[in-house]
Order: sequence, then structure tokens, then C-alpha cells
Amino acid sequence: MAIRNYECMFLVDSGRYAQDPQGTESGIREILDRCEATLVGMTPWQEGKLAYEIEGHRKGLHLLAFLTMDGSRVTEFNRACKLSEIVIRQLLLEHSDKLFSLLTQQIGSHQLEHSGDDDASSSSDAEPEEAVSAAE
Repeated sequence: MAIRNYECMFLVDSGRYAQDPQGTESGIREILDRCEATLVGMTPWQEGKLAYEIEGHRKGLHLLAFLTMDGSRVTEFNRACKLSEIVIRQLLLEHSDKLFSLLTQQIGSHQLEHSGDDDASSSSDAEPEEAVSAAE
């Protein structure tokens, strides 16, 4: 019964997430609770057109989650995701303690940096400024 560190990429219906982001995330949290997993962090990652249709979906949103869970619960986790109406697909990766720590720090700092970006991203001046700082 060893607790392990995992990174999970959930693919969810982007329309459903746009209408009810809290409901979608709480559905994923319910799956994690059933598997006795501890959610360390979760953030929307990428939304867009899928390379091919999956279960009738042509667009999707990737939710990146970091969690800890007993390794013996992975099969139960995968089964719960497949039975869920919220999750279209999922990918679960196991990480070492050191890498997991670094990744969760990065996702935490990313969330802090972008938590107030809603106003800035609508401004037309925001993109060129980011491009200049990235080039430096």
C-alpha cells in the first residue's frame, strides 16, 4: 500500500466545461475521492480541436491534475474515468518525488501568475509584450 505521485491529463468536453467549470471539476474530484486520491493541483491546460473524433466529440479541453494515490487504486481510477460522463479520456503518469515536487511548484506558480490575467488577456497590447519578454 504505497502512496505514489501522479500527473493526470483529463480530456473533457470543452462545451460542458465552458457552461459549468466548477461542476466539471467537482465531477473529477468525486472520481478522485472514490479512489482515495489526494488532489494537489488542477488547472485547465489546452482547449482545441481534436485530431480525430472521440466518442462524438470534435473539440475538447485538457485538464492537468497532480495527485497522490495508492498505487493499487490505479485500475479502479481508470475504470471510474471510463464510466464517467465527464471524462472523455485520461492519461495517468507516475512521477518520482523530486520531479513531482518540481512540477507541482511550477503549476502553483503558473496559477498565481495567471490568476489576474483575464483583464490583461483581453487587451491587444498584452500579446506583443509577452512575445518581447520571451525573446529576451
